Amino acid sequence: MEERSLKEKSMEVNRHNPFVQLLGVEIEEVGPDFSRLRLPLRPEFLNPHGLVHGGALFTLADNAAGCAATGDGRVYVTQASDIHFLRTQSSGNVRAEARVRHRGKSTVLVDVALTGEEERLLATACFTFFCVDGSSVARNSPAVRARRS
Repeated sequence: MEERSLKEKSMEVNRHNPFVQLLGVEIEEVGPDFSRLRLPLRPEFLNPHGLVHGGALFTLADNAAGCAATGDGRVYVTQASDIHFLRTQSSGNVRAEARVRHRGKSTVLVDVALTGEEERLLATACFTFFCVDGSSVARNSPAVRARRS
């Protein structure tokens, strides 16, 4: 059987993630230790000031980092994170590019750059993921089953 690409595996996992589906996060590229995701901004993603909500940016960053982390085929959960907001926007697209900085036996450190229109840097983030035993964490999880196939 031909092995599916990392992008196809990530897309299958996201099909079983209701929150990502609700937001409309799109996977543009996934490779070993790398991912790029896109979030088309909608009015529902804006804060009371008419600017993209920090929670929407964080969610995009977390998902991009998770896609990059799982490039080794294992199952990870977010252990810690930080994000630094630099500027904002109110329409268009936001992209998150994630790159694994360090992969250990049980943790992965991932850096994320969030860019907006004209590739302006909106925020930077760093995530630490902890590797879990996928079979014991969510035996009935559609996302875990999708990742394994």
